Amino acid sequence: MVMATSVLLGACTQEAKKADSEAPLIGRSEIKVPSGRMTPETLWAMGRIGDFCVSPDAKKIVYTVAYYSVPQNKSNREVFVINADGSDNKQITSTPYSENNAVWIKGGTKIAFLSSESGSSQLWEMNPDGTDRKQLSKYDGNIEGFAFSPNEKKILFISQVKTVKSSTDKYPDLDKTSGIIITDLMYKHWDEWVTTAPHPFIADFDGNTIGNVIDVMEGELFESPMKPFGGIEQLAWNTTSDKIAYTCRKKTGKEYAFSTNSDIYVYDLNTKQTSNITEGNMGYDTNPQYSPDGKSIAWLSMERDGYEADQNRLMVMNLETGEKNFISKDFDSNVNEFCWSNDSKNIYFTGIWHGEIQIYSADVAACSVKPVTSGMHDYSAVALFGDKLIAKRQSMSMGDEIYAVSLNGEATQITSENKHIYDQLTMGNVEERWMKTTDGKEILTWVIYPPQFDPNKKYPTLLFCEGGPQSPVSQFWSYRWNFQIMAANDYIIVAPNRRGLPGFGMEWNEAVSGDYGGQCMKDYFTAIDDMSKEPFVDKDNLGCVGASFGGFSVYWLAGHHNKRFKAFIAHDGIFNMEMQYLETEEMWFANWDMGGAYWEKDNKTAQNTFANSPHNFVDKWDTPILCIHGEKDYRILANQGMAAFNAAVLRGVPAELLIFPDENHWVLKPQNGILWQRTFFEWLDKWLKK
Repeated sequence: MVMATSVLLGACTQEAKKADSEAPLIGRSEIKVPSGRMTPETLWAMGRIGDFCVSPDAKKIVYTVAYYSVPQNKSNREVFVINADGSDNKQITSTPYSENNAVWIKGGTKIAFLSSESGSSQLWEMNPDGTDRKQLSKYDGNIEGFAFSPNEKKILFISQVKTVKSSTDKYPDLDKTSGIIITDLMYKHWDEWVTTAPHPFIADFDGNTIGNVIDVMEGELFESPMKPFGGIEQLAWNTTSDKIAYTCRKKTGKEYAFSTNSDIYVYDLNTKQTSNITEGNMGYDTNPQYSPDGKSIAWLSMERDGYEADQNRLMVMNLETGEKNFISKDFDSNVNEFCWSNDSKNIYFTGIWHGEIQIYSADVAACSVKPVTSGMHDYSAVALFGDKLIAKRQSMSMGDEIYAVSLNGEATQITSENKHIYDQLTMGNVEERWMKTTDGKEILTWVIYPPQFDPNKKYPTLLFCEGGPQSPVSQFWSYRWNFQIMAANDYIIVAPNRRGLPGFGMEWNEAVSGDYGGQCMKDYFTAIDDMSKEPFVDKDNLGCVGASFGGFSVYWLAGHHNKRFKAFIAHDGIFNMEMQYLETEEMWFANWDMGGAYWEKDNKTAQNTFANSPHNFVDKWDTPILCIHGEKDYRILANQGMAAFNAAVLRGVPAELLIFPDENHWVLKPQNGILWQRTFFEWLDKWLKK
């Protein structure tokens, strides 16, 4: 039976490889945009820059770009090498195998990367011009991320291990059953039924292949890195190549579901012993990085257990004394990514402040912070680049490109992946406005205008409701919730940084928890009412759109808007808070944000939360609503969207439901993405344009 199964799997792999080789290779699109306006097809034609790595001599950069094919309904990732000054940009792979995680090795003479060319994701190497491809690993499983030790004699990689026995394991005679026997919480997460966990593995590397593979967490049922989004950034080598630091929440089941208490563990390759260096801190500890001089380790840390949106602090520990310092205490917001300076005296990080994600410098000894960059854009993935920094940068008017950033903040664009498309487009102007809230504070609201905006005309206007609930309305570029494509359809977009969003101090950030129907909703009304005073805003044709908590906001506003809006669109939103409390997977989120369970009758915060559930106000729904949901969304189940749609229909309110059986909390497949955009604008045009 095993031999027959292996033969069958081998045949399937060969058939898949044959199909890939016969299909047109997915690469850069030469789309024409005669209208000069953004369309769904234009968005999906854009290349999306992924990871990058600077060569040891800081003269070259290797990076990846993902391309999408709408007819094939899939993507492909290729590798590029470019000079540090942006010259001599070359695509060095041209295959259907989606190469990724490209890094320089062997002194910059080779590039290591992951490829599925052999039928599973394995480690390969090639020359900097793409020649002499060679498979380095033949591991029995998929390698999901990797990092070479500083001396390149070892490799750290991520792979899944089985943690849950299947029904067939229990009853071998039921080899075709699809039933899943569940005995504890966290049986589902994000978009999967949880049967495996990622583990860190260490292997020897002799320059040609890997061997002597060790599971650092052998026999443990825990995750490292942590699902659903953790990657190789949650693991790190020390400078002497004999220790690794890894992120792990050593909990399972109900205990996992209620806690965010992860820690940084250090595994000693010589003694095979593991120690917890963040024991006692009760919140998330993630993303360790050793200093170049080997004397310190930095990581990101949240203080409170159960609060996933707590302040993300930059911490540093002296490895000799064990002393720990809160390095970013001067920065009243969250630290995202970071990297050490070469002399180990500073740490450069990205963080959100006033609707922009900039690069900052933290002095390790003084625990002081100062900004490096400024401007209307968002930076991410900051790294060292010789005597400069390198990072990706985006804005509401341009997707990610790679930039070199001097320490005085001067930025130079290195890549121009989508210039041939941007040159054909006319973008709408993005404006920063500050508005007075109902409680006398100031709220930053981004306003995006249509291309060729004419102030003498009136435009239908959309209120954008952010998700999270504590995700910033920054200068982000999205391939679905894209403000420029909304503007290109002749809508003005009003995007407020309402109460509960980071970048305005922790008091502002925390104001949404336990108050879903409170000040954050008043802030939405402030933003749309303020803009409605403008003569170019058609206040008789206002729409309201949002996803996740933004979808909740739409459902809530539908019962409270007093006829302000003429159309609503809610994507993956919470409609019934009581059901959401029991349906979601990460109970720490539900407990913190809702204040507790709905059956806790003496819990005033919880009772206020559930009293403000949108389903309690359906009797006041009177405005057309489009509900969108993915059936693989295990964070907010699809029945929430279906229930909202059913309620609207039963109430006699015009409604439409767009359901995706194969999508999660996001819409990731090209054809589904275009269907999403077309349905979105057909609905708005139907109700907001005469």
